[in-house]
Amino acid sequence: MTAQQSQPPGSSQQVPGHDEAPPANTTESLQKATQNPVANLISVPVQNNSNFGIGPYDRTQDVLNIQPVIPVKLNEKWNLITRIIQPIVWQPYPSANTGGEYGLGDMNPTFFLSPGKPGKVIWGAGPAFVIPTATNDILGQGKFSIGPSFVALAQPGHWTVGALVNNVFSVAGSSHRPYINQMLLQYFINYNMKKGWYITIQPILTADWRASSGNIWTVPFGGGVGRIMKLGFQPVNITGQFYGNALYPSGASSWSMRLQIAFLFPKLSKEQEMRLMEERLKQMKEQQPQKK
Repeated sequence: MTAQQSQPPGSSQQVPGHDEAPPANTTESLQKATQNPVANLISVPVQNNSNFGIGPYDRTQDVLNIQPVIPVKLNEKWNLITRIIQPIVWQPYPSANTGGEYGLGDMNPTFFLSPGKPGKVIWGAGPAFVIPTATNDILGQGKFSIGPSFVALAQPGHWTVGALVNNVFSVAGSSHRPYINQMLLQYFINYNMKKGWYITIQPILTADWRASSGNIWTVPFGGGVGRIMKLGFQPVNITGQFYGNALYPSGASSWSMRLQIAFLFPKLSKEQEMRLMEERLKQMKEQQPQKK
């Protein structure tokens, strides 16, 4: 059983694809930026996925995804957004009630080319890869895979609505491992509220096109809540979500919990940098004990 990688578009954003720096420290701008997979915002999400009810002994798989998002301005017209997912996996033995394997799963980099000045519909397209970095056979697929990836979204008012899709095909790797032809589709619906809170629905649907009938689809339903806030001076995006699987392969997880903290590094203008420095100096002075 291989580890399923999660790729949450609704977890790292800023006013998407705009070359000019937005009001980076405002909660509203960070809410929408973290909900846009092709935003001009550096973020480092750390996401833990607990997948329950695996196999006849109801074991629990745990997948910790470290997934930095790094945008680069290529020119006035185009941005390149690099999204890398490196999972660290605990995979229980499905046919035993104890034991398992722990280590790295397969790395999943995706590169999106996105307009620097998008319209009402924001989009990005590029290649997705699966690199066989797993440290044990049951933690990965043992194949190098590649395929197209596409994302599109809109952000009217308090909403962010969109979808991300990719399909990868194996092109190299161990001849003893099965050929790969897999699709991932994640739609995301976010409603932003006051004080940084938001409601989010971002299930990840997968299809293994080479699986037997009844084992092709994983179709979750559910959602959760999140909040943009600061830990000291560091802006973060914290979310908690629960999903049940309406369809899933035999022996796979029936429901899951997703917890995430994303560290946000918005692009600051010179004026914003000065204001932030003044704010930090003021807080440092307030924290110093006053002399009698």
